[in-house]
Amino acid sequence: MNLRILTCAAAFAALVPAGVAAADIEAGKKKVQEVCAACHGIDGGQPTTPEYPKLSGQYPDYLAKALRDYKSGARKNAIMAGMAAGLSDKDIENVSAYFYTQPSVLASKY
Repeated sequence: MNLRILTCAAAFAALVPAGVAAADIEAGKKKVQEVCAACHGIDGGQPTTPEYPKLSGQYPDYLAKALRDYKSGARKNAIMAGMAAGLSDKDIENVSAYFYTQPSVLASKY
């Protein structure tokens, strides 16, 4: 019985991206409330306008790269460059992990 539980736990752990396991989800939520929620919503799934992307459930490595690229200027958007400029590397990791843990609103049931 214990071997079955251990096997299930190991299989589940393998499904979680490494960056998410190391991130501080609560710190990410706090930073989202401070920086991101006004446009993307607190859970990333209800942006204030249709032009803003839905971030809930998005892969954390994708979000982290996008934020780093906005911050460096490799990705161009004046609003996001300003928002990303104040984020540390740890903030980016935490925010990306937080959005990943939120239920995706992009999936649809058939």
